[in-house]
Amino acid sequence: MMALLKRRKIRKTARHCLHHAQHCRKMREDIGDPAAIAEVLAAENVLAAALKGGDTAEIERTSELAVKAATVVMPPKSFASLRENLEILVVAVAVAMAFRTYFVQPFKIPTGSMQPSLYGITSAPQDGPGLMDRPILKNLKWIVTGDYYHAYRAKASGKVSHFADDKWDPSIKRFSIGGKMHKVPVDAYRDPSRRHEIRVHPGDFVARGTLLWSGIRRAGDHVFVDKLRWNFFPPKRGQIMVFSTKDIPTLPPGNHYIKRLVGLPGETISIQPPNVLVNGEALHSPASIERIASRQPGYAGYALADARSADPCVLQSPDDTFTLSPTEYLALGDNTLNSKDGRYWGGAPQPNLVGPAAIVYWPVTKRWGLAR
Repeated sequence: MMALLKRRKIRKTARHCLHHAQHCRKMREDIGDPAAIAEVLAAENVLAAALKGGDTAEIERTSELAVKAATVVMPPKSFASLRENLEILVVAVAVAMAFRTYFVQPFKIPTGSMQPSLYGITSAPQDGPGLMDRPILKNLKWIVTGDYYHAYRAKASGKVSHFADDKWDPSIKRFSIGGKMHKVPVDAYRDPSRRHEIRVHPGDFVARGTLLWSGIRRAGDHVFVDKLRWNFFPPKRGQIMVFSTKDIPTLPPGNHYIKRLVGLPGETISIQPPNVLVNGEALHSPASIERIASRQPGYAGYALADARSADPCVLQSPDDTFTLSPTEYLALGDNTLNSKDGRYWGGAPQPNLVGPAAIVYWPVTKRWGLAR
């Protein structure tokens, strides 16, 4: 039995050697030394004949000859394993980039303008770490839920000053202590009970190591956007849309916003809280818009643009109307009490549209799955 298994192994190895020799010859026959190529071909023929003959010793001998001849034609490269892994990585990255460019693109929800349909980065006060907020466990918790416990402490001693919004992250506030910049969640300023608010204020003297605020930071929802769908089907009212801010007045160029598509090309839009009116008629469909307008749990209805806004607004009073051009779409946040959207700047041009949000892929919450 052992002899039979050994013969099978030798024959299997010989077939691999034959395939290797054939591959090397075909890869190099147009640029290699003709004599060396001929030697490989001869070694292949001898090995193939040995495999037919069945003599185990002859198969082993001719396998070695075939490998040696192939090595002369195609010498092994230095760091072959590293090269192979690098090639695989380059191909994988290229495929991923192509897929992202033409088919599906990931986006992170940064703010609360779409709550409660989609959540941005939020924070909740917590006096100390829980069981799942201990080392190792808190990393596992974050991987699944996106929740991570933070205790923000003063990095220097000195007076508190220069409170300001962060330019890049609307979920945090920046301030200085003793000339050193600090950051805490903006939610630390929004606790109605004031029991868990940030514990320092401008002008206070703070000692290094003082606890400023502690709590859970929740990652914003991460969604996949279908970049292919709108190439074949027109955008539909009620879809969650991602669009570029390019050439839209008052918006920073080079960004992407995510809102709900409410107005279609050519329509005249107005807002009479809590309803959106299209051509003078209140919208009650699709269901994604009706749940906002009817103030279902978590939703406050559609509101007018903030009258205190320094930017010009197109829908600031119940008498205001805005007519979309044949190539514009109106995007509104589901949480219009906290959303910079089409009420302020008008329509989003059709070329700016990226696609509809398809799936919430992380974190795993009740919103995980199809984006609605």
